[in-house]
Amino acid sequence: MAKLIHKKDILDFVMMLVGCCFYALALNLFLSPHVIVAGGVSGIGVIVHALYEQFNVGILIIIVNVPILLLSIRPFGWKFVVKSLITIVVLGVVTDVFALFLPSITDNTLLAALYGGVCQGIGVGLFVRSNYSSGGTETVARIIVRYVKVIKITTCLPVLDGIIVIAGAIATKSPINLLYALIVIFTANKLIDLIVTGFDKSKLCIIVSDNGEAISKALLEKSPRGVTMWNGKGMYTSTEHNVLLTCVKNRQLEQLKSIVKSVDNKAFIMVQDSVEVRGKGFSSLEDDLPPRPIGFRRKKKKDAEQPEKVEENAPVEQIVETPADTPENTAAESVTEEIVSQDNAAEEAAQSATEVSSADE
Repeated sequence: MAKLIHKKDILDFVMMLVGCCFYALALNLFLSPHVIVAGGVSGIGVIVHALYEQFNVGILIIIVNVPILLLSIRPFGWKFVVKSLITIVVLGVVTDVFALFLPSITDNTLLAALYGGVCQGIGVGLFVRSNYSSGGTETVARIIVRYVKVIKITTCLPVLDGIIVIAGAIATKSPINLLYALIVIFTANKLIDLIVTGFDKSKLCIIVSDNGEAISKALLEKSPRGVTMWNGKGMYTSTEHNVLLTCVKNRQLEQLKSIVKSVDNKAFIMVQDSVEVRGKGFSSLEDDLPPRPIGFRRKKKKDAEQPEKVEENAPVEQIVETPADTPENTAAESVTEEIVSQDNAAEEAAQSATEVSSADE
């Protein structure tokens, strides 16, 4: 087991290195030469480098990320900070080294935005797959969301990146940079999704028919995919129908439609994209289990959940537990109180009689 974990750590580290190389290529070949500010800490580096060429983008990435990492120590822990610091240092060094011998390869700003987004998306996707973080605005957004509960990271992160993009357009006096930045962001996000979820997409199919048994039998005979069936009711006609659920590869979708049509040409089929499918017939659950997210500590059990320890020499009254307020205990207490009150009344009557007799004498 330890050997497997060791290999996985090495593979993650190699993926992180490759991701840094792709990210550095995006900055040096496409984004920085054309001053395309697409958000993030690297966008800040591009702005400063465009205004003051003596500052390299790579060293600026490291400098800006240092205070961000210091702020993330308490909420996310040292493991997150160390792994992020490794990624940031490697990315900064590789970016500045590539800048020494890699010139811009195109004069077309539109192509630069498109291919810069491709390289940047591959780099960030590899960071995510390898469970490494490059810090930046994402870490800032997570810190803000952690302390300001009303804000969601899906809102905070675009706002932070948007501020940087607008600042780049103002600093470089190039409003068109906003349009190029959108191309970079859109392309990068598509590549990130592709790297993280994989290339082999699947389709989730829901089939509504009155011949569910026959369709299921045909699919099981002619396709290696499983089928789940349950009963449903059409609310418009108030009639019972069979509802079938199955998941197939993209290339198997037309075959499924053909099989269903051959059995019931009036069947109702719904098809939707399935981002990830794990299990028999697809990728195994053990092939690529996601690691526990870095930067999240396990909560310690509260003291109230732990059983209280009783001292050996404690007084008896501290050890005896108070009985629960059950109906039987409540009734017994009522009877006891009534008997005690009657005894007290009898004693008071006897005492009054004694005082009266004494007074008569």
